[in-house]
Amino acid sequence: MPSFDIVSEIDMHEVANAVDQANKEVVTRFDFKGTNSNFELTDNIITLNTKEEYQLNQMMDVLSKKLSTRKVDVRCMDAATPELSSNKARQKVTLRHGIETELAKKMVKMIKNMKLKVQSAIQDKQVRVTGKKRDDLQSVMSMLKDAKMNLPLQYTNFRD
Repeated sequence: MPSFDIVSEIDMHEVANAVDQANKEVVTRFDFKGTNSNFELTDNIITLNTKEEYQLNQMMDVLSKKLSTRKVDVRCMDAATPELSSNKARQKVTLRHGIETELAKKMVKMIKNMKLKVQSAIQDKQVRVTGKKRDDLQSVMSMLKDAKMNLPLQYTNFRD
């Protein structure tokens, strides 16, 4: 029986390369001289450190540009509110991967509303869709692509 998995994954190696490139750009830019601005990557959290809040916004732009040139979807970023003190500003950006349970339930409901002969099941951080016809599975894929989820989705493990 044909099936496929709906997942949301990011390539952490590409993220590390993008953070390194962003650090190099911030060090060489004139408007960041003497601010000790930098990016730190630990697990799935990127921390932006600088002196002022407007520089945080510029650093977010640099980071999102570097991530998009490395083909990492910026919709996976979840920026927290900036932490401001007298001469330091810090912001944490969490990289989301895997489909949360609430979003998975929403996707399953959308698939059931299509009234196709397919079954969908939530498995850990992914959704598996099975059906008898390959065309039904492809129509589910196209519906999810058009749905504009706030998380980048990939379709893997397609079996015939």
